[in-house]
Amino acid sequence: MDFWSVAAQASLLIVGFVMLIKGADWFVDGASMIAKKFGIPQIVIGLTIVAFGTSAPEAAISITSAVNNSSGLAIGNVLGSNIMNVLLILGLCAIVTPLSVQKNTLYIEIPFVTVITAVLMIMGVIGNQLGWIDGLIMWLMFIIFFAYLIILSKKDKNAMPALEETPAEEENENKSNEKKGAEIAKMLGKLAVGITLVILGSQAVVNGAKTIASGLGMSESLIGLTIVAFGTSLPELVTSISAAKKGEADLAIGNIVGSNIFNILFVLGTSALIAPIAFNSDWITGFMLDNVMAIATMIVLFLCILLTKDKKLRRGGGITMVALYAGYFAWIVAKDFIYMN
Repeated sequence: MDFWSVAAQASLLIVGFVMLIKGADWFVDGASMIAKKFGIPQIVIGLTIVAFGTSAPEAAISITSAVNNSSGLAIGNVLGSNIMNVLLILGLCAIVTPLSVQKNTLYIEIPFVTVITAVLMIMGVIGNQLGWIDGLIMWLMFIIFFAYLIILSKKDKNAMPALEETPAEEENENKSNEKKGAEIAKMLGKLAVGITLVILGSQAVVNGAKTIASGLGMSESLIGLTIVAFGTSLPELVTSISAAKKGEADLAIGNIVGSNIFNILFVLGTSALIAPIAFNSDWITGFMLDNVMAIATMIVLFLCILLTKDKKLRRGGGITMVALYAGYFAWIVAKDFIYMN
């Protein structure tokens, strides 16, 4: 690649970063406003709206890759994003501020991510591909997860004490109803603009980085595990750090855990339903190792929280996780270098 091509792609990266940062800030604000307005627990918002929105880039990349028979990019994107989401993004968030973790996240949602990652590995190894049956299984698990979220939301609402309104409060409420429609429109508008900027910014970053990486002779699977994974994880990164700095810890944790669930069950499940994701014999070993790493990542997160007295993800755990990611990144780059040469 010549100098001007590199400069053009670098400019695309910068524009993408700016769009991501601003979009994530608006998206977190919109999601938090909706949660407070309708009495929806922040953890549910994080596990659904925010997780789905920030997983949109992974969905676009993986589904397109599956249709174009780029299995390494489709799988590497999801597994690389999931590993990065936990070790790097949550690690950085914990360094910024301690993250409190709810019991259901620690004992249900984190183990659930571990289980579905193991299921993904088993399905891929048995059939050397992810076919429509595998996609259907993942979608059934996705529906089960949503049913769990509905139960969780109702349980949290029922736990909230009912407050008896005074006549003055009722009068104020009637007056505020006139502005309710405008407020809801503003929230939804902020949410929509935010996620649009996040998705467009992520695509700009991915396209620029992928072009540069391809020009440097990197393999498809390495691009998926690093450049594309980083680009598609940028929404989670900026959204989670923004949420953590604003004291929305449940939104930060829920965003990452929910995004990992979406990435496997929705993104890969949908990709497999649209077009089979076939593995070649040379790539299956790498697929297994990346799955094992993704499982180990969730175990590390679980232990970093469980071993603290107040069950928080603190700075020490964050530093440990970021250091582990640095080691993992060095390993996959070295492995690809050896394989390519």
